[in-house]
Amino acid sequence: MKIWKYGDDINTDMLFPGKYTYTCSTAAEIKPHLLEDLDPSFASQVEAGDIILAGKNFGCGSSREQPALGLKSVGVQAVIAESFARIFFRAAINQGLLLIECPEAVRSYQAEQTFELNLEKSEIQIGAKSYKFPTLPKEILAIRTAGGLMEFTREKLKQKKTS
Repeated sequence: MKIWKYGDDINTDMLFPGKYTYTCSTAAEIKPHLLEDLDPSFASQVEAGDIILAGKNFGCGSSREQPALGLKSVGVQAVIAESFARIFFRAAINQGLLLIECPEAVRSYQAEQTFELNLEKSEIQIGAKSYKFPTLPKEILAIRTAGGLMEFTREKLKQKKTS
């Protein structure tokens, strides 16, 4: 697992350049352009299970699905930030991308420190220190487990038909 750490106000154009909005819609088309203007090494080096740490207002900017879809499709385990832009927050939930607000953990993390995310305990362990974050709502966790809102809804409809 690798930790990718960025600053404040990482907008959706930094996550996925707007110039590709109408030419890239699948995960495979989106991946090569993820963070290309912010961190050109990201798309080629990110691996499933990696975590992004960021400052305030992560995901600000225009409303597009590609940034959240792209991060989810490359297997980013979670984005942990000081705060999120509301429109990105909703798009991430729809895609099943895990978002956690934990400013203290973000501010304290230094490169190469050990890092462990424990959802059951709502805790992040960095080195010898632990940081609590608010327990995530069961509905958001269920959407994440299902793989996104569409899959969650399909499963609910299936259950309704069989009951």
